[in-house]
Amino acid sequence: MYAIIKTGGKQIKVEEGQTIFVEKLDVAEGDKVTFDEVVLVGGEGETKVGSPLVAGASVEATVEKQGREKKVVTFKYLRRKDSHRKQGHRQPYTKLTVNAIKA
Repeated sequence: MYAIIKTGGKQIKVEEGQTIFVEKLDVAEGDKVTFDEVVLVGGEGETKVGSPLVAGASVEATVEKQGREKKVVTFKYLRRKDSHRKQGHRQPYTKLTVNAIKA
């Protein structure tokens, strides 16, 4: 069974037991998170498509860890202008393990 959920401005396909990385959520490690914005549920038998969301569907997950991704460096350079700019960015994330999909 799988579901497509909305979180952090993105849609993510999840299955039970899967580990996913989402935009940073304000929860502690070891806590349980419930996603109520389920767009689609499928896999076993009938596929349910929401308009815009599937009524009564939810996905439960456990927070494994909070972290930050590897640094991405942007370097802007204008030739012959003695102009350059270097900037780094590390995106925060939350690592989750999906426990159950309720449809």
